[in-house]
Amino acid sequence: MNALARLLLASFVLLLAGCVSWGGEDWREPEVHLVKVETVKARLHQQEFILHLRVDNPNDSRLFIRNLAYSVRLNELLLVDDEASLWRSVGGHDRRTFKITARTNLWAQLKPLAKLFKSKQPLRYRLSAELNTGLFIFRSLHLSRSGEIMPGDFIPE
Repeated sequence: MNALARLLLASFVLLLAGCVSWGGEDWREPEVHLVKVETVKARLHQQEFILHLRVDNPNDSRLFIRNLAYSVRLNELLLVDDEASLWRSVGGHDRRTFKITARTNLWAQLKPLAKLFKSKQPLRYRLSAELNTGLFIFRSLHLSRSGEIMPGDFIPE
């Protein structure tokens, strides 16, 4: 066996040993929180928002985030369904907030939205997302966050 083949074999074995240690059983899923929604533009046919997402990494190693596919619903009305390529990282035992631009066209849902906001009943929202992480070992994390908001909080008196 020549020297180049031995070097390649040794590199491959070391890489596999490193991969095994990265995918250990003590890995815990990061927590993702929708911290804030900021309105940028509210035109008739296009609305633009900035979603502030905080990622908490409970692990010792750095978390690499590649992609985020997400949807936001109000009651069962789909407000946004989009994808963002992030290519960011969060240090071990650290947290980081990312800003994601969300664009939508709510023109078709204008009447149902107006009816929802006139209601005195609490509105249910749901953020569903798939977070793709890792550089060499890929993980897909499925998240769902939900809660209630009061419509009167968004309509000035």
